[in-house]
Amino acid sequence: MNIADVLSPDRTRCDAPGVSKKRVLEFIADFFSEHTEFIDANHLYHELLKRERLGSTGIGEGIAVPHCRLSGCPRITGILLKLNSAVDFDAIDGEPVDLIFALVVPDEQNDEHLQTLSAIAELLQSSEVRQQLRSCSNNNTLYQIAIGAH
Repeated sequence: MNIADVLSPDRTRCDAPGVSKKRVLEFIADFFSEHTEFIDANHLYHELLKRERLGSTGIGEGIAVPHCRLSGCPRITGILLKLNSAVDFDAIDGEPVDLIFALVVPDEQNDEHLQTLSAIAELLQSSEVRQQLRSCSNNNTLYQIAIGAH
């Protein structure tokens, strides 16, 4: 699985607003709906909240991977955000989150969903990649680092 299969330059944002976990999830839903034709922001927001109630998607090291299944979603689609200020995301290590890789997944794509989550975790487990993402000052550089073209 290649990160470029689920991410595009227009769905990558440097200095996204980081106020609270709830506001970040609202921003994610709005951002997805602005850049993806099949997503309703309100519906996505409620699905992301529902998933967060099962357990935080804050995986540690300042990273969160909010995700949910969405009926009508034709393919796994992601967005990458670097927040302008870290927020409490109830992460497993208790650290605030400033890097977000969010996903929406078709109902039926179980294996692909797990492969995508694994690829994202592998990318973001590198302290060098995290540092490069955090030092970005524009959307294109953030995208290029994420897809491995840095």
